[in-house]
Amino acid sequence: MSSEPDAERDAILAALRPVVDGIAATFGPVCDVVLHDYRNPEESVVAVAGSLTGRAVGGAMSEIGMRVLARGDEARDELNYVTRTRNGTLVKSSTMVLRDSTGAVFGALCVNVDVTAVTQVHGLLGALAGLGTAPAELPTTTFGNDIDAVVDALVDVHQSKQRGSWAELDRAERLELFDGLDTRGVFAVRGAVEQVAARLGISRASAYNYLSRARAAHDTSTGGPA
Repeated sequence: MSSEPDAERDAILAALRPVVDGIAATFGPVCDVVLHDYRNPEESVVAVAGSLTGRAVGGAMSEIGMRVLARGDEARDELNYVTRTRNGTLVKSSTMVLRDSTGAVFGALCVNVDVTAVTQVHGLLGALAGLGTAPAELPTTTFGNDIDAVVDALVDVHQSKQRGSWAELDRAERLELFDGLDTRGVFAVRGAVEQVAARLGISRASAYNYLSRARAAHDTSTGGPA
């Protein structure tokens, strides 16, 4: 039998399922809408309409979801941010966190819209008007139904920002790598420390040690717990 908080959260998710379909129908094929239940991060997708990000019911949260999960009840809505998928599609997204009556965050409603064509037209009109400027570099967001694939992609992104392989990084760069992964919510996922350790070719104990040191350094620099 569900506990009272879980029953309330289940009711909220049930009420939002038709909203998922309604939003997607309004925007058409350039849009998808995803409903997440973060009580089960590895299979957080409980409803989806549209195919823009390739999500499916039973799929895992994206790196955006990891970030929300890491922030816990301090998480806030993230509205109208533009990112690039790994295949180059420009996506404008809004992530609206779901809270129960106590204010606890337990999920999110995410709306993603393909703005690639709009951006191209904007650039063309700007060039014709002599207003051409270099486009801003957009962050790449990993969407996937497999949580392991999302974690691996984030490790690859952070490693690419460093000088080379793990063996070539100095202590400060290794701490920066773990801090970056932690900030993006990777370690909020069950088993992520072990997965990151395997990806980097280091022991589980070393990974936990670097994570602990990175968090201590982060707390010192910010004047308190993150």
